Amino acid sequence: MSYQIPKFRHPELPVNELGYTKAAYEGSISTLCAGCGHDSISGAIVRACHELSIEPHKIAKLSGIGCSSKTPTYFLGKSHGFNSVHGRMPSVVTGAAMANRDLLYLGVSGDGDTASIGMGQFAHVIRRNLNMVYIVMNNGCYGLTKGQDSATADEGSAGKKGDINPFGAIDLCGMALQMGATFVARSFSGDKEQLVPLIKAAMSHRGFALIDVISPCVTFNNTPSSTKSYEFVREHAEATGTVDFVPMRQEITTRSRPGAAYEVTMHDGSVLRLYEDSGDFNPLDRRSAMTALMNHHHDGTILTGLIYLDKNSRDLHDVLQTSHRPLNQLEEGELCPGNKMLVNINASLR
Repeated sequence: MSYQIPKFRHPELPVNELGYTKAAYEGSISTLCAGCGHDSISGAIVRACHELSIEPHKIAKLSGIGCSSKTPTYFLGKSHGFNSVHGRMPSVVTGAAMANRDLLYLGVSGDGDTASIGMGQFAHVIRRNLNMVYIVMNNGCYGLTKGQDSATADEGSAGKKGDINPFGAIDLCGMALQMGATFVARSFSGDKEQLVPLIKAAMSHRGFALIDVISPCVTFNNTPSSTKSYEFVREHAEATGTVDFVPMRQEITTRSRPGAAYEVTMHDGSVLRLYEDSGDFNPLDRRSAMTALMNHHHDGTILTGLIYLDKNSRDLHDVLQTSHRPLNQLEEGELCPGNKMLVNINASLR
């Protein structure tokens, strides 16, 4: 039996500023388990790109290996795509971004793909502040190989097999903060109202933007003893505050909400607002963000929402002072300046 998405759509579906419905940002039908949190994340990506009116051909989606890395098939079917080797997605994105800075790079990975075999590449892509959105679909297990604990599984948790995990978890948000990430957020696949504006903000940020999304595995890790289950996350998640994202094309209006308010103008002119629920946390201060993560870990709660944002971020192109024109648009004479220039370069090194 074969399945395909029906081509008929309601004629009055809402369109964005480009005249596209959400169908223009969808992909193939998912083959993941029914109820998988990864499908909700795919839906959030579709919604974010549609509402931001991004042209699909200006997005490049890249992934590694794992259940999470299958998901680019299920969204942005009209965008560029590359499925790389296990844990090596960051290096592929780096090469592509250096060659063509005009695309929006969206990397999708999992907790195994990122926190185990891909840990080295993850650390260095953060350190270099590559201009990309890096979404981790974090379920704490290896779903493709029968649910073994991954490096993000919490100590003392247990999946379907019932074996207690004896090792401490790697906190990807904490690591990203220590490595110098300029945008760090955590969310839950079951909370699109929080996740969608975070994805929008990450796409408008210049530099490396990490969103660690807890995404329960309904087959192997959705048990009462798991800290990555739907029930546990819903009961233990505490948000940094309410996030609003206002594209630069829309009128900026003010809504009164309790708590401290931060309003940040993004690099493209969009505005990100964070209404804090408490006054002891500053998302624009790295030390404050790291302290908040540690405090919540100590209390056994999960901190979600925007955790840190560097509004003065300089991405890898700024640091290396690369050409403002993409390398794939430069002519041979510009890429190879000739023998005289080579002689001068060699002379300067003597």
